Amino acid sequence: MIRHTDFEASFAGNVKLHRLIQAEAITLGGNLKLKIYGTLACRSGKRMLRKNRVFFKSETEAIHNGFRPCGHCLPEKYRQWKTNPERVADHFGIPDSAG
Repeated sequence: MIRHTDFEASFAGNVKLHRLIQAEAITLGGNLKLKIYGTLACRSGKRMLRKNRVFFKSETEAIHNGFRPCGHCLPEKYRQWKTNPERVADHFGIPDSAG
């Protein structure tokens, strides 16, 4: 996971970020505060604050870091995630009722 704030807020920082995207070292973006990941072209993702934005190389990396799919740009993956109550409970920090 790479934080957007790891890059300078300058033209040079934007160039570094763009190069990582072109090299496919970054393929997804996420909201650190909300723990949601989505495509780099997502309208919702483009509106988030820089301090909350993170980047991932893969979907596996995003899921491993506890992020869920975006309902706007990844609707099918979001529906699949939403139908799994265990994953939803984990995402929101709800303790297992069996324990």
